[in-house]
Amino acid sequence: MKPELLSADSITGAVKSSYWRVSVVDEIDSTQNYLRTSNPKPGDLITAEYQSAGRGRLDRKFDAEKSSALLFSFYLEPEIKVESLGYLTLLVGASVTATLNEVTNSNKFKCKWPNDILFGNLKVAGLLAEKTKSGVIVGIGINVSTVKNELPVAHATSIFLATNARLDRNILLAQILNNLEKDLLSWQNGEDLTSKYRELSATIGREVRIERPDGSKIEATAVDIDETGSLHLDNGQLITVGDVVHLDSKLSQ
Repeated sequence: MKPELLSADSITGAVKSSYWRVSVVDEIDSTQNYLRTSNPKPGDLITAEYQSAGRGRLDRKFDAEKSSALLFSFYLEPEIKVESLGYLTLLVGASVTATLNEVTNSNKFKCKWPNDILFGNLKVAGLLAEKTKSGVIVGIGINVSTVKNELPVAHATSIFLATNARLDRNILLAQILNNLEKDLLSWQNGEDLTSKYRELSATIGREVRIERPDGSKIEATAVDIDETGSLHLDNGQLITVGDVVHLDSKLSQ
């Protein structure tokens, strides 16, 4: 079945507020790069049918067949304490994960700390948050209708492959934005959303290996996260940055 094309009018018509300003392009090097160089305002969002230079954390490449994924970036200036800003990636991840469960009538989409969304042990989506001088640009890539021979890596899947649901990406993005705006407002108003993340976490309670930017590795049990987004280990360490390997699944990216 030929996928529907993204439509700014369709997305905007299904978004419940005027906070988000949605632009759609056919092809771009990277939605993240575009916002970084375009002097965005809070609520600006761009989504593309195809990215020629899409990337995730640590400059990893993010590949997706044209029109098979939902690829978008948006700009925020959260009214939040600087020390709590690290939680933003987890907040967005939990909000998107909850939306995927909602629209597919599932409870199997989970968050892998700090920035992936899984179905079982397979990656469905990834997030990237980058600070700018005044705010944060958040990029998200979700495999929506991707079929098996289009998957970029063996440990990936798509919403369609995981649930057999054929979702309209316009409706999906609008629902994500509606839910995300509510979560962002709650967070900025001081509500503690960590319990929502814990319920959706695929990492808490598991044996993990932390691979740190300096090359060092730590093996322990992940026991909690806090309001700064830090991961707590049973050896008392707090992890603020690093890749997590779920040792029972060997899923590292």
